Amino acid sequence: QVQLRQSGGGSVQAGGSLRLSCEASGFTGSIYDRTFSAYDLAWFRQAPGKEREGIAAIDTAGTTSYVDSVKGRFIISRDNALNTLYLQMNSLKPEDSAMYYCRADQEVRRSEAFDWYEYNYQGQGTQVTVSS
Repeated sequence: QVQLRQSGGGSVQAGGSLRLSCEASGFTGSIYDRTFSAYDLAWFRQAPGKEREGIAAIDTAGTTSYVDSVKGRFIISRDNALNTLYLQMNSLKPEDSAMYYCRADQEVRRSEAFDWYEYNYQGQGTQVTVSS
């Protein structure tokens, strides 16, 4: 069973930076849960009273995509040797405050990279709070 464990996050003032990590484990090498490198990955967030949104995604080839609100400020990356997904968040704004989740699954359609239901595996969530 693939498991995702998140770390990072916390509180920061506007303009500051934070990095989130999402470490994966539980790969057996079977066709059902091969290795971390076979998984498409994404970061989602949800603020109180707002809809959940996908903000950054990276596929098995390393191709990245971002929602407009974070483009140019956030960087998604992966280290397959460490089975870890990252989200570097720069120039943070109060509106970035939310609970952040990493998600993973195999063969996610690129057009659906920001669809929550395309992914079956999820981290426990980590809170990011940006004060003005």
